Amino acid sequence: MAPPMNTRLGLEAPERRPDGMGGYLTEWRQLGWLWVRMDARSGRVQGMGTGMVSVVHWRITTRAAPVGDPRRPRPGQRLRLGERLFTIEAVAEGDADGRFVDCFAREEDLT
Repeated sequence: MAPPMNTRLGLEAPERRPDGMGGYLTEWRQLGWLWVRMDARSGRVQGMGTGMVSVVHWRITTRAAPVGDPRRPRPGQRLRLGERLFTIEAVAEGDADGRFVDCFAREEDLT
């Protein structure tokens, strides 16, 4: 049975561009849209005082695409929901039949 995929996220990949001073800038390019199911896994607060950051780890499930296909999320990419960003840390098969993949992602929010 397919998990309910009721949230639409943008899949983005980083692109490095020279900054003209010997370094580089990272720009994010949208690759497309994915329908997903989102499950919060854990959360905590990092830092102290005015430098506090809320960190939530998510399992985000989407339909599978073959390894190497640009529609398949990869670690280092991110997912976007409006202004919210989910950095993909790992990707694993979501079921034995290979129909779904689970993205394990981190969301940070400055508090």
